[in-house]
Amino acid sequence: MISFADLGNDLYTGKKSIPVVPKRKTYYIVSLVLMAIAIAGLGINKLNLGLEFSGGSEFRVTSSSVPGDYESKARDALGAADDSQGVRVSKLGAGTVRVQTERLDDAESANVRTQLAKTFSVNEDNVSATFIGPSWGDSVTKQALRALIIFLVLVAGVLAIYFRNWKMAAAALIALVHDLIITVGIYSFSKFEVSPATMIGFLTVLGYSIYDTVVVFDKVRENTNEAFANGRMSFAKAANLAVNQTLVRSINTTVIGVLPILAVLVVGALFLGPGTLLDLALVLFIGILVGAYSSIFLATPLLVSLRTKDAAVVDLDKRSARSEAKRAKEMAVAPAGAGAAGAAGATSAGMEPSSDGVPSGAPMAHDEESATITGRQVHKYAQSGPRNQPKRPPKSRRK
Repeated sequence: MISFADLGNDLYTGKKSIPVVPKRKTYYIVSLVLMAIAIAGLGINKLNLGLEFSGGSEFRVTSSSVPGDYESKARDALGAADDSQGVRVSKLGAGTVRVQTERLDDAESANVRTQLAKTFSVNEDNVSATFIGPSWGDSVTKQALRALIIFLVLVAGVLAIYFRNWKMAAAALIALVHDLIITVGIYSFSKFEVSPATMIGFLTVLGYSIYDTVVVFDKVRENTNEAFANGRMSFAKAANLAVNQTLVRSINTTVIGVLPILAVLVVGALFLGPGTLLDLALVLFIGILVGAYSSIFLATPLLVSLRTKDAAVVDLDKRSARSEAKRAKEMAVAPAGAGAAGAAGATSAGMEPSSDGVPSGAPMAHDEESATITGRQVHKYAQSGPRNQPKRPPKSRRK
């Protein structure tokens, strides 16, 4: 069974190849389907905006032990049987119950504190009340959107300058939008609360995704520049080779990044409950996986599609086709020509040619391994190193 290291080496050298660019239409369809599902999820479920965005009142009950039916007890205390009345109940850690409601005035807030204290058998001092106005949430939303727009503009400018090709920047930005839509869509399906920590996670994910894309694009630029110089490989093949050469690195980076986040996500979901840590871990977990997918299977194929009709790329494809045809012709003619030449040389030298066309008594080796970089044959004594060459007698015995 081939090891992961051997697979990575074979992908890097081109001995094995995963057809990412040749089958790019398949990955386009997969991405479009995922984006459609994510957008449908946003339309059906909508995002579960936290109190920081929607505004309202929040109560936290601190107790030495939280009963198993804490949610039903908290709803009974507020007279809210379900979520339709804007009441959300969750458990924070081992001894805190959080109750979020619509905006309440001072009298209503004091009454809720009293009812929660009686329900959970604690003093009113153990029940805290916080009010967040909708104007603050609206400000947070605007600042988050502004940060996202500034981030995208800066990324586009930096990529266009770094790669000196606006189509590379366009492909990277399309991949970023793809990551953002899918991540937000999955978040809506999970029903996790969107908090300021979630917004920070979104921006972090976009930064990771663009970093991974830049690494792949660096290799694409290196391979395609070499292809433009020698004309031996088409633009699409050079780009596909670059994706294969960076595939193992992308997988390793993703696994290393996801494992600790997964640990935090599991611990937060099982023991800590909703909160900043869980919100941040979930968006990072989803975003890193989606970003790794887009940098490998979407960004580079998009670049190839965008540059297919470029004059330089079209010319390179024609040159590479002629070069491949020439190499195929040489490979087909070389064995027969080598055999005939060997037989003719043997006859002229008075030696009997062997069945494969190589003189049996020829002093020079004719296999590929004995050839130098220039194609010249190496003497049989030189092939095995200086130790196996004939030894000269000492000076005292020389005549």
